Parts: sequence; C-alpha cells; structure tokens
Amino acid sequence: MARKATVKRKTTETDIIVELELDGAGKADVKTPIPFFTHMLTSFTKHGLFDLKLRAKGDIEVDLHHTVEDVGLCLGEAVKKAVGNKVPMMDSLATVVLDVGGRPYFKFNADGDAASLTQRIFPANMTEEGFDFGLTEEFMIAFSNSAGIDLHVTLHYGRDIHHSIEAVYKALGRALGAAVLKDKRIQGVMSTKGKL
Repeated sequence: MARKATVKRKTTETDIIVELELDGAGKADVKTPIPFFTHMLTSFTKHGLFDLKLRAKGDIEVDLHHTVEDVGLCLGEAVKKAVGNKVPMMDSLATVVLDVGGRPYFKFNADGDAASLTQRIFPANMTEEGFDFGLTEEFMIAFSNSAGIDLHVTLHYGRDIHHSIEAVYKALGRALGAAVLKDKRIQGVMSTKGKL
C-alpha cells in the first residue's frame, strides 16, 4: 500500500495544496511565493527521499508568516495521513540527528524535565547495575569520534532513567539505520547542488 496523502487548505490568507508520497525518490515540485522557503522544502524532499508536489499562494504583502505556517500545517497533516498508525515510546522522547560525513562532533541537549533528570542521577535513579545517563553520553562521544559522525542527541523529556536511556539508543538506531541505508532511489550525490 502506497504511503501517500493529499491535503488542501484555503483561507482568506492562503491557498495550499500538498501531494506527498513518503516512499518516493526525492522528487520535488514545489512552488511558493517565498524563494528561500521553496529551496528549503526542496532540500527537505531530496534528503527525505519523499516525492512532494506543493503549491502555495499567500498574502506575503502582509507577512511571510501566514504562508509558512499554513504550509507547515498542511505538510504535517499529509505526513500524519501518509504514516498511518504509530507506536509511542512510553514516558520518554529522544531525538537523534546525525551526519555520517567523516567529521566527528557530539552535542547532548536536554529540555525541561529531561535536564533535571540528568542532574538527579544517584543510585535510586540508576538503572540495573548502576548504569546512568553519564555512561550514555560517554558511549555517544566515543562512538561519534570513532565513526566520524556528527551526532546530536536531544532528550526532550523522561521520568524514568531506564526509559530515557532506551529512548536515546532507539533513536540512535533509527537515525543511523536511515543514514546508512542503501537506497536504489538515490541517483548521484545526495545534494540539491548535484555535487559536493
């Protein structure tokens, strides 16, 4: 079954149509009245290997906000429709963004209660056999340096240290799996410039 969706939105401020296919080849047919935004959406499409046809008109003489926000609403709704059923990760959320480009770098961010979670690490908050979040960071630093990966980990929230660490490792697995996947849809260099 194809994972695709079409979303239309027309208001007094904007007129937008989005046709999205998640299992595409990175083909973008994007037209907005904001050239830089068009470029960003084209880059999003290319690197996500989605197929995206998007037409947006908006009252840019008033401001750019209406058009950009409404495109975000439409594109988000299209992704939601195309993805279908989803499975949440308990009480923790982590995001991992990486680039397997040969330049190692590591950055860890913790938002809100996640920051307090990392500061509250003591024996009662450790997982089995004293494994704490500090060890997770040490692993990520070593992994990034050794593999030459630009690695950014964000723990958005988490109540339980075990679930928080697990969310980070699951996100790392998903991000790395996506980054190293050989995809026959990719033709040439993975850049909107056509070469690096």
